[in-house]
Amino acid sequence: MTTSAGIVIVGGGLAAARTAEQLRRADFSGAITIVSDEEHLPYDRPPLSKDVLRGEVDDVLLKPAEFYADNDITLRLGSAATALDTDARTVTLANGEVVGYDELVIATGLQPKRIPSLPDLDGVRVLRTLDESLALRQHAGSVRRAVVIGAGFIGCEVAASLRKLGAEVTIVEPQPAPLASVLGRQIGELVARLHRDEGVDVRCGVGVSGVSGEEHVEKVQLSDGTELDADVVVVGIGSRPSTDWLEGSGVEVDNGVICDVHGRTSMPNVWAIGDVASWQDASGHQVRVEHWSNVAEQARVIVPAMLGGDAPDVVVVPYFWSDQYDVKIQCLGEPEADDVVHLVEDDGRKFLAYYERDGVVVGVVGGGMPGKVMKARAKIARGAPISDVL
Repeated sequence: MTTSAGIVIVGGGLAAARTAEQLRRADFSGAITIVSDEEHLPYDRPPLSKDVLRGEVDDVLLKPAEFYADNDITLRLGSAATALDTDARTVTLANGEVVGYDELVIATGLQPKRIPSLPDLDGVRVLRTLDESLALRQHAGSVRRAVVIGAGFIGCEVAASLRKLGAEVTIVEPQPAPLASVLGRQIGELVARLHRDEGVDVRCGVGVSGVSGEEHVEKVQLSDGTELDADVVVVGIGSRPSTDWLEGSGVEVDNGVICDVHGRTSMPNVWAIGDVASWQDASGHQVRVEHWSNVAEQARVIVPAMLGGDAPDVVVVPYFWSDQYDVKIQCLGEPEADDVVHLVEDDGRKFLAYYERDGVVVGVVGGGMPGKVMKARAKIARGAPISDVL
């Protein structure tokens, strides 16, 4: 059975909710359908590794159920999109239903990477969905020893949350420092210092060779021969764009869905937004930004373009943050690990650093210094010389 057409948004997170909301704000009166593999209404993901895991927040819905009813937005929850036919303009769902569209928005986000060699033991978890966060929270208070594999932002946030709940926490990271591939080793060492000051055992330059136990995880074996006791193991080794369902559709995919400056994909009437989308920037480069704040800017561009209007020219300075203990780590711009780093403030816990590339300030990272981070936005946007901030 094929249902009526309209605009179909595949995905159940921030990008889907913001796109639907922006469509109604633009006075689009046609059918809007959101398709999601989860049973929950679209919800906010950043709190999963922090407030939700610690039991401080339960409601992370982006909009209440009344919003979708009042705005005549159809929700098809609990059945993933499995195939896209761009000739017929249909999306096939896991339950066998076929949904027709006039315009399609891909907003499927990311899916966590897993370690295939790890056995299927109770207590070995990943953290991407609300259900996974709630399952971990259910027994987090009784966890004595936790091992977090991976010291990216999710891994560091989970480690901080479990430590706050009283667990003995070990972070295992093959790179020389937490976040080294994103922010470079120098700033990564400051993040490691923050965790060590809170009593976390941070082990860098070493990997995991295996985990073991009867039915529940008991031990973690490291590549240097060390063995750690563990009641729970959280795998946080990164994510990849959720694009498998697009195979054979003709939609070009290369580390995300390839889009132009307005979110158009390689196929007619198909668009992409959010973490899954690699948009062309003003210089012609493809950039996929995994930041919460980026979605609202993209929605302001993609909706008028989809509706045949003039899309605004938006200069986006990427921004993201990570709450770890009492320190908010903020990043503005596009720093890279091999940039020149100027650490201008460091009191032993809080810090501020500027990133330089070819003589230009390209980013700022601060820990516990929100005002000073945000003041650099205009300079980063215009490509100011590094001397303007030093």
